[in-house]
Amino acid sequence: MKKVFLPLLSLVLIALLDSCGTAKHYSYFENIDSINWNNYPGVLHESRIMPKDMLTITVSTTDPVAATPFNLSVSNTLNAGGQLSSTAGSLQGYLVDNDGNINFPIVGKIHVQGLTKEECQNVIHDKIIPYMSESEKPIVTVRMSSYHVTVMGEVKRPMNVSVTSEKMNILEALAEAGDMGQYGVRNDVLLIRTDADGRRHHVHLNMNDANVINSPYYYVQQNDIIYVKPNKVAAGNSVIGSSTTIWFSVIGIVTSLSSLVVNILR
Repeated sequence: MKKVFLPLLSLVLIALLDSCGTAKHYSYFENIDSINWNNYPGVLHESRIMPKDMLTITVSTTDPVAATPFNLSVSNTLNAGGQLSSTAGSLQGYLVDNDGNINFPIVGKIHVQGLTKEECQNVIHDKIIPYMSESEKPIVTVRMSSYHVTVMGEVKRPMNVSVTSEKMNILEALAEAGDMGQYGVRNDVLLIRTDADGRRHHVHLNMNDANVINSPYYYVQQNDIIYVKPNKVAAGNSVIGSSTTIWFSVIGIVTSLSSLVVNILR
């Protein structure tokens, strides 16, 4: 029995020591007190328009009638005279195509890929000015519809996180998914990103390091995938869990046979 008991005891001790070792990197931003924030210039994040984004665009002028052709609503129809008539309804959304363009009323195709919201507003403003009189001063407002990022792995609630504001950082995305579990590897979080050209790349983020706040990947983008890897304890538990029943059965059989042999030898 000693030959069976000692190896089992060793395995238990190794698992306990391994779990204690992982506690060292359990918290976020372990070095935050050593960082001089004055070394980092303040930069406000701005999302950039990508293919498949849905935009809501509003044009306002001193003459509401002049702005009507640029504000297509879902309920807009053509009357018997072939003129555009509008009733109360939500504004028509503009889907950015694979080439980064939208089809805007009157002016036609406009390339918006890679632009910030403000840059897009300026481009559309310049496009519609020729169709306005000098007295009209158009104001263009662009809003980006919600998008999602995927959070998976060792988090409490793996999910697609809907981003309804124009920006969300990786901490907020993890919080929406219930945060990382106790077995999540915090110093090696994988982020997979698709850029505006459709090319994919990945980075490894150390959430123990407060410098991650200044990373260009701190703010998530459309269709980002965030994967939290399991640590060695979680991986070991998975293996142990799948074979626990077999091991207990084997140990039970060995114990019974040992008892039988002892009784016979007596």
